[in-house]
Amino acid sequence: MPLPTEALFESDVPSLTRLARGKVRDIYAVDDDHLMIVTTDRLSAYDVVLPDPVPGKGYVLTQLSNFWFERMASAVPNHLTSLTVADVVSDPAVREPLEGRTIVVKRLQPLPVEAVVRGYLIGSGWRDYCDTGALCGIQLPSGLQQAAKLPEPLFTPATKAAVGDHDENIDFATCCDLIGRELAERVRAVTIDIYLRASEYAASRGIIVADTKFEFGLDDDGKLYLIDEALTPDSSRFWPQSEYRTGISPPSYDKQFVRDYLDTLSWDKTAPGPALPSEVLQRTAAKYREVLERLTGTV
Repeated sequence: MPLPTEALFESDVPSLTRLARGKVRDIYAVDDDHLMIVTTDRLSAYDVVLPDPVPGKGYVLTQLSNFWFERMASAVPNHLTSLTVADVVSDPAVREPLEGRTIVVKRLQPLPVEAVVRGYLIGSGWRDYCDTGALCGIQLPSGLQQAAKLPEPLFTPATKAAVGDHDENIDFATCCDLIGRELAERVRAVTIDIYLRASEYAASRGIIVADTKFEFGLDDDGKLYLIDEALTPDSSRFWPQSEYRTGISPPSYDKQFVRDYLDTLSWDKTAPGPALPSEVLQRTAAKYREVLERLTGTV
């Protein structure tokens, strides 16, 4: 289906009970076994939801996640089902703005940690390294430059924050305390496996996956599933290979235009967020569309 031209900031599905509203996603109850997830065009920066949506962003995130879910199915099962939005929302007028950005998924128990994997030294990892010589408690060789490729991908989990709060990096021992060592080791292994597979594929499309984060859930039998989203510009740092070099923060296919604009303001990085100019929104939307086309060959 074509990329939506109208932005969706907030969904409204009167026939279903809304269970949660996150930074980007609205979650509805379908029945005891299923949820409906609507990925809106809301945009967050510095953990604050901004007042202006990015047209088509939710569509891009959904289509790209579905692409990766299918591609990584041999590594770990995911939360997708065969149900569509048409199966659970009968009113065409309500359903129309949800098309292309909505999935019906298994009801699972989310793990209380985010599975972060870093392949390059950038962002908070770079700042940590400059201060301590380590990345999230993992000692690294001295003399590494900003954006340097790490000797091997590192699993650096974090706790999940509520809307408006900041995620907190934790060490592997704390992750084990939260979910148990056996499960933590399984999550770590799967996370690194998916990252390596995705990085190899993305490289063939001219994109470096510098880092990314995944979320996992369990069913009643304790089976592990990949949930939420996968390898999108919201959850990952994608760099064009043609513009990559060390010593700088390379340009990326994400919200960098937004962050760059916000950094020119005297905003204290707390809610409410400032309004965004149309040019910033349009350039951000174009970057999201570009990464979808580069990685999947479709828009």
